[in-house]
Amino acid sequence: METEKTDISKAEEFKQLANEAFNARKYAQAIDLYTQAIELNSRNAVYWANRAFAHLRLEEYGSAIQDATMAIEVDPKYSKGYYRRGAAHLGLGKFKDALKDFQQVKKMCPNDPDATKKLRECEKAVMKLKFEEAIAAPESQRRSVAESIDYHSIDVEAQYSGARIEGDVVTLEFVKKMMDDFKNQKCLHKRYAYQIVLQTRELLQALPSLVDITVHDGKHFTVCGDVHGQFYDLLNIFELNGLPSDDNPYLFNGDFVDRGSFSLEVILTLFAFKCMSPSAIYLARGNHESKSMNKIYGFEGEVRSKLSDTFVELFAEVFCCLPLAHVINSKVFVVHGGLFSVDGVKLSDIRAINRFCEPPEEGLMCELLWSDPQPLPGRGPSKRGVGLSFGADVTKRFLQENHLDLVVRSHEVKDEGYEIEHDGKLITVFSAPNYCDQMGNKGAFIRFEAPDLKPNIVTFTAVPHPDVKPMAYANNFLRMFS
Repeated sequence: METEKTDISKAEEFKQLANEAFNARKYAQAIDLYTQAIELNSRNAVYWANRAFAHLRLEEYGSAIQDATMAIEVDPKYSKGYYRRGAAHLGLGKFKDALKDFQQVKKMCPNDPDATKKLRECEKAVMKLKFEEAIAAPESQRRSVAESIDYHSIDVEAQYSGARIEGDVVTLEFVKKMMDDFKNQKCLHKRYAYQIVLQTRELLQALPSLVDITVHDGKHFTVCGDVHGQFYDLLNIFELNGLPSDDNPYLFNGDFVDRGSFSLEVILTLFAFKCMSPSAIYLARGNHESKSMNKIYGFEGEVRSKLSDTFVELFAEVFCCLPLAHVINSKVFVVHGGLFSVDGVKLSDIRAINRFCEPPEEGLMCELLWSDPQPLPGRGPSKRGVGLSFGADVTKRFLQENHLDLVVRSHEVKDEGYEIEHDGKLITVFSAPNYCDQMGNKGAFIRFEAPDLKPNIVTFTAVPHPDVKPMAYANNFLRMFS
């Protein structure tokens, strides 16, 4: 009995420390401390719900759902369990599941104005989804929006003072002027925006799903991770490492958009460099280059606000053309998310993926975009609720079977901007410092020098940006939980 009291008391101490870590935005540390509290007293629903909240902050929606469900099992009357689980379902775009949880919160707290507001927003989101599903044309009848646009026929008003493309060629002078305009929060004329996006589509369509990159001896190559609409940090990368060119090529490894509120500026800049010189910049698809994520996390709303509905559809089409992975000099495998739920996947299997679609919820394409490494060997469920977690043995076998040396991936915030795992065989690189203006992390990029391709990691901190909050254009409902 005495031991039990001691455990309960000690668990409360861990909870207090965890709360302090959470308030200091040290979410991974908070998770560890809540875990210690749970190990001492697993019958306290608050610990499970609090750990779920920390997982939510790290976008680990799968783990948040598991913890919130445990909180509900421990105490079915604890409304925060349903609340956290609803928020996690929402993060994955599962509006119908979220609605059930928020209906339960409302039933338990009928006079709570916050619960009422969130339920109403959730109901709206589900209704909108049902309406969109009802009016959507069957896949076979869907026409390409890109093919209906003739940017040549769009007039540019005489008073427009922004960057202009003369003819069909995107020049470095144009890109510099455009970036400068963006820096000063000016817009690009939609004629040139259409031109850049349509020309990029043509270039991307011609590429395989797995792109081979050759870096000649004495030359270098830079890999960047997630940028997530942080345009001013993207400019800082170019300041630190030079503009993309044939002699200074880059690979941006997915998640260019969403979260940050300058996603349009980021994507148009990257696409413009691709048009200027296809070998100066390579672009890989991330899990956020998809309709379902863009609908929730801000890109769709931002494009609609700054350009038009047609551009929303156009970007969705072009994102389906992005390659899924790259291999540098037959040595370094670069992918946004990670590896696979089965052994024996060959590079030829990745090349054979028909990527021209929205990402499926399972299979090789899904796993390339969503999976994460784990410290334990083998495979485990995804903390995100999509894809899986894979250990060092999985990484080692994949590299051996494909005669490769290293996996580079992105997809996860890291305090230092990067992390080296799996016996040095896997590097995570993340290039959005102080992610969402709240994580306090550094950003990083990796510079490889040929022929040895030894990774040289450069870290950097966030730079100031205009007073537009992250998620400014996100789904109303999701913003309530940010």
